[in-house]
Amino acid sequence: MKTNRRNFLKTAAAGLAAAGLSDFSSFASNNNSINLPPPERKGKSVMGLTCEPLKTVRIGLVGLGMRGMDTLSRLTFVDGVEITAICDVLPERVSGGKKILKDAGRKEPVGYSGGDEDWMNLCKRNDVDLVYSCTPWLWHTPVSVYAMKQGKHAATEVPAATSLEECWELVNTAEETQRHCMMLENCCYDFFELNTLNMARQGVFGEIMHGEGAYIHDLRWLKFDKEKGYAGMWRLKFSRNHNGNPYPTHGLGPVAQIMCINRGDRFDYLNSMSTNQVGMSLYAKEKLGPDSPEALQSYALGDMNTTVVRSVKGKTIMIQHDTTSPRPYSRIHLISGTKGMARKWPEEQIALEPKAHEWLKKEDFDKLMADYEHPLTTKIGEKAKQVGGHGGMDYIMDSRLSYCLRKGLPLDQDVYDAATWSSIVELSNISVNNRGNSVNVPDFTRGAWQDAKPWGIVTVD
Repeated sequence: MKTNRRNFLKTAAAGLAAAGLSDFSSFASNNNSINLPPPERKGKSVMGLTCEPLKTVRIGLVGLGMRGMDTLSRLTFVDGVEITAICDVLPERVSGGKKILKDAGRKEPVGYSGGDEDWMNLCKRNDVDLVYSCTPWLWHTPVSVYAMKQGKHAATEVPAATSLEECWELVNTAEETQRHCMMLENCCYDFFELNTLNMARQGVFGEIMHGEGAYIHDLRWLKFDKEKGYAGMWRLKFSRNHNGNPYPTHGLGPVAQIMCINRGDRFDYLNSMSTNQVGMSLYAKEKLGPDSPEALQSYALGDMNTTVVRSVKGKTIMIQHDTTSPRPYSRIHLISGTKGMARKWPEEQIALEPKAHEWLKKEDFDKLMADYEHPLTTKIGEKAKQVGGHGGMDYIMDSRLSYCLRKGLPLDQDVYDAATWSSIVELSNISVNNRGNSVNVPDFTRGAWQDAKPWGIVTVD
């Protein structure tokens, strides 16, 4: 192994260990590390970054687990993309991925399954423009950083990073290489979220003052599934050592875009609190036995975490995380402004002045939704529903990503969004371990948010 490659792996491994095992209590007690100035910029800002248009987006896909296989299947329906290489630590998954592409009439990709490091060889290929990562969380930053350093654009599943150090590493690398780095926050492309974005941009809710998002999803079965958690049951391992909100972006992303975070406003500070951990231990005891290693293991992650973020301009966002309690699924998606509000769960509802004390009647709601349907869902919404992927939002996300890369346009989510939204993982942990005290959120844009334009009403041809 070459020296530079060995050093990279050593650094990556140290980052992975820090993200999963660090005790943040001393860090939180003085908050000095968070208050330090941002690291020195080695490149230039990538706010509004445009790159050379690509005739075809040639994709190298890393990680073929549950999410990766779904992604591979979905990409066969996206215009303007070619999957040239795929990678997974399990050779049978690479074979399965090749079969998916063959059955779809696509060219067979080059496969990589030569161990934990083989994804690096994929990143070096001359026929890869975009490295698309569907790995476990702790590999998101190492894969994205290495891909950008090979001159490739990077797209990664959520969260993009699990520590502040990784967040800055993503930002610094994107600025140094002038490559796109997008966190694939698919919930920004769900139908109701896009509609409410359109309404917000056109002033339907007035000035947006408050938002709420969540990831409430009973995943106990998945955390303790030894087959689907083949990579060391990584979700469960993360729960052992991390409190706070380890998975904030599904609820946060759409609200942050609507509230123009990093584009006219930015996060200032947060406060976070968690309940005790009860649910995972109880589940392990009941399903695996009271003497099982899983039942005897201690877990740091509280059943419910609630984090409140305040922006520089005095707006607030509440974010919740609970993957342990027996509750119906919810991302909340609540937007509250000076003229009214919208909420997605438990059912889609809107209330507006002058009768904001009651929800709109169905016929009025349906008309409003039709009047403000987002251009993306108007254009490709029906195909998205047919292709699937969380109701179609995954297809819309991939189609829009391909469109922007082929047109040489800025991406809808940039590296600053990836870092800011992902920073909640560590910052919430710090606040929880410090009795919910306030923790500053770094300005990953280094001031560029003040002049950046809000994300607009986008479309595809």
